[in-house]
Formats: sequence, C-alpha cells, structure tokens
Amino acid sequence: MRFIYSIYAFLLFTVLLLLLLPAFFIASFFGRIRGGNAIYRICSFWADCWLFLLGIRVPVTHLAAPSEKRPCIFVANHISYLDIPMIVKVIREPVRVLGKQEMASIPVFGFVYRNAVVQVNRKDAHQRAKSVSILKRVLARNVSIFIFPEGTFNESGTPLKSFYDGAFRIALETGTPIQPILFPDTVKRLHYKSVFSMNPGICRAVYLPMVETSAYNSNEVARLKQDVHAIMEKNLVDLK
Repeated sequence: MRFIYSIYAFLLFTVLLLLLLPAFFIASFFGRIRGGNAIYRICSFWADCWLFLLGIRVPVTHLAAPSEKRPCIFVANHISYLDIPMIVKVIREPVRVLGKQEMASIPVFGFVYRNAVVQVNRKDAHQRAKSVSILKRVLARNVSIFIFPEGTFNESGTPLKSFYDGAFRIALETGTPIQPILFPDTVKRLHYKSVFSMNPGICRAVYLPMVETSAYNSNEVARLKQDVHAIMEKNLVDLK
C-alpha cells in the first residue's frame, strides 16, 4: 500500500510542479531578491496543495511567543526528503535555503531549485566560501536564510548528528539570531531509507525559542553551536 501511495505522491509532486513551472519561469526574471521571494511564495503554495492532497496534516507549534525579529537564521533537524517541503510549508515568509549542488541536476525540479536556493559544493572550499558570502548578502538585504546544521540526513540512530560551524559562524559574524525548528515526524511519513515508504498522517513542526547572539562573543562559535544542539536534542527526545 505504501508503494502505491508513494507513486501517487511522486506523480502529484511532478504534475503540480509542471503546472506551476510558467510562474516559476516568469519569477526568475525579477532578480535574486524580488524574483527569489516570488519563487519561494510559489513553492509555499505548491507545498500547501501537495501535502493537502496527500492527506499529510502539518500542525505548527511555538514553544515561545513567536518572534518577529528578522532577518534570522532558521535551522532544523534533517532526517527525510520531506524536510524540504516542510520548510516552505511552515516558514510563511521568503527565505533562502542552503542546499546541495547535486540537486540542481534533477530535470524540471532542478530549474526551480537553482532559482530558489543558495547552492553549495561541500567538497570545494572555494565554493563553500562563495556560498557563505551569498548568504551574508541575503541577510544584509533583510531576507532570512535556512541551513540544516547537520549537513546531510541523520542516519546515526541518535536524535541529532553533530553540527557544522557554518550557520553559527554566520550568526556571530552578522549578529543574526538563530531560530531552531524541529520536524519530529518527517521520518515517519517518509523514511530516508526508501522513497517508497511514504504514508499519510500528522507531520508536526515545532518552533523553539529564538537564540539571540548578543550573549556570545564573536569567537564563541563552538559554544553557540553546542547550546543550540542541546536545546534541539532535548526537545526532539521530548517530542518522540
């Protein structure tokens, strides 16, 4: 049954993307900021339709009063391909996501991807530095960014893998607060081991309290990273 449902989900994914492709194409002519913001909003509409038609309900919870402080750096756990649609579903404002360069080669989807994310080649130090520079310029234009601090899927069996420094170094260098989000159910809806494991149900998104960088010195990347990791790990365990 999950196999049939997964095929349906993939076909629906593709059909909705093709229907919206003209809108993505037009938006791509309006530049990195205006065009990128428009593309993000189209992606949010796509996610709304796709998840609704799949019977995946997405309740959003805030464990503290929602902060309007912007821009910010969104970070989340990463354990499923469903994490990507969840980003554009639950963050209802344009952001720029740091994403793997390899995804840009996927037919049709790749066009949208190239225009919607900041690509990074993790194996190339020069390209990594270029991606960081772009992310900082995005923040300077008052647009938030999104980074998976684990880098890749967490297949360790623990709530969280160790974090890379990137998001936290950018936060301290630009004085930008960190907004952690948890996706505790995406792996239940679509397991990282198989794209044919998809199933309907609840897929929660939980906003944790925003972490201000004003309490940290510019050289305390490791402490900020550790503090955010500890907060996210504790709450992931509590949400299981």
